[in-house]
Amino acid sequence: MKKTLYLKFMLAYFIFGVFCFIAVTVFVPNMTRERLIKEKAEALYSEATLISNTYASGLYTSETDLETVKTQLDALAVYLNSTIRIINPSGRLVLETQKPLNVEEVVIIDNFDPTAMGGSYYMVNTFFDTYSSNVLTVLAPITSNYMVKGYVAIHCDLGTIEASCNGLLRISYITLAIIMMLSVIILIFFTEIVYVPLRKITFATEQYAQGNMHYEFQVDSDDEIGYLAACLNYMAKQIAGTEDDQKKFVANVSHDFRSPLTSIRGFLEAMLDGTIPPEKHEHYLNIVLNETERLTKLTNGLLTLNNLNTKGMMLNRTDFNINDVIRATAASFEATCRSKTIAISLVLTGEEMYVNADLEKIQQVLYNLIDNAIKFSHHDSVIRVETSLKKNKLFISVKDTGIGIPKEDQKFIWDRFYKSDSSRGKDKKGTGLGLSIVKEIINCHNEHINVVSTEGVGSEFIFSLPLSKKSSEED
Repeated sequence: MKKTLYLKFMLAYFIFGVFCFIAVTVFVPNMTRERLIKEKAEALYSEATLISNTYASGLYTSETDLETVKTQLDALAVYLNSTIRIINPSGRLVLETQKPLNVEEVVIIDNFDPTAMGGSYYMVNTFFDTYSSNVLTVLAPITSNYMVKGYVAIHCDLGTIEASCNGLLRISYITLAIIMMLSVIILIFFTEIVYVPLRKITFATEQYAQGNMHYEFQVDSDDEIGYLAACLNYMAKQIAGTEDDQKKFVANVSHDFRSPLTSIRGFLEAMLDGTIPPEKHEHYLNIVLNETERLTKLTNGLLTLNNLNTKGMMLNRTDFNINDVIRATAASFEATCRSKTIAISLVLTGEEMYVNADLEKIQQVLYNLIDNAIKFSHHDSVIRVETSLKKNKLFISVKDTGIGIPKEDQKFIWDRFYKSDSSRGKDKKGTGLGLSIVKEIINCHNEHINVVSTEGVGSEFIFSLPLSKKSSEED
């Protein structure tokens, strides 16, 4: 996978920085300058209007003299840091602050046109070429008897406005620097909280894709990324466990197939090359036959487990008398029990007890449990098969007084091919699939099976079956 996510995020961060820089250096100065000019113009226009309504109007009505007005306006000009002019409509300059008053000198502003300002009350230019550089000018009319007698013009040097603008821009630049620093913190946060865990997850998936299902990683996070990492870890453990089970399964199958095949081949080769004399062929052929039966039993067990594990397997559920099935199954072991002088005691609830289940599969469960009980029981012992009712369930128990199952082995007895060390010497013909088949059949019925066992005392297997409607109505 191309490692571009972090580069894309860095590119986005760089583009963000560039746009912020352009906004601050291009758009913000112009907007700030225009805003300051407008505010300054509003303040100056208020002063110009005040002057036109007081000092200047008195000048044209002869209420005050020119020198008095000049003195007042000089003081006000210093306060406003501006130049104040009174101009006749013809463009003749009546007075100008910062210059001495000379009534004999006639100064005319060429092309003076108050209407050049349009609908605005201020303008930024050289004011009809009277200044060498642009100045901010406001113009207020002086009226008397509803006639315009002149104009008050206040000119402000743009240098002061530019200085104020630069001060505000410095604040904007500092703000931009702070924003960029904060965005670096966000970048670091993204790296530690998002990108680093994501890289761990990506590397883990690469390891899993290469078959290394035992690779473990940790993401300390309580958000969705942490949950994703935990799910991925769990998935890998499950797959690793499945692979281990498959390897163990193959090893067990290989072992259980190899032993009888080796025996069969050894005996047949010995008979062919004369190592075994002809008069003993029948004895060893019977051994070969027993080994083939063992292979057949192992193959059938594997097929049964495969069918039971198939999803969507349909059970042939019917209502049948479980007591009859228990009696018939126990009777099939008559010869085996006689050879070991073992008795099977049946303690059944009622003459008839109907359950709803798959008859053939439940019969196989009973056969496997009783067969195991006989294999691991001592001579001259009793195997007890008992049924009991509890609510709408029938519980069936198969109990022996044999060698029992060690406590540390009890959690493994349902595993395929598992044989406890104490059973290996006594049951060389066993496949280790019987209890696995029993467990799968009971699970397919959505029921439960448990074991209670004490080493040297015996074992008891108990499983449940649902009662049929017929038995429920009788109860």
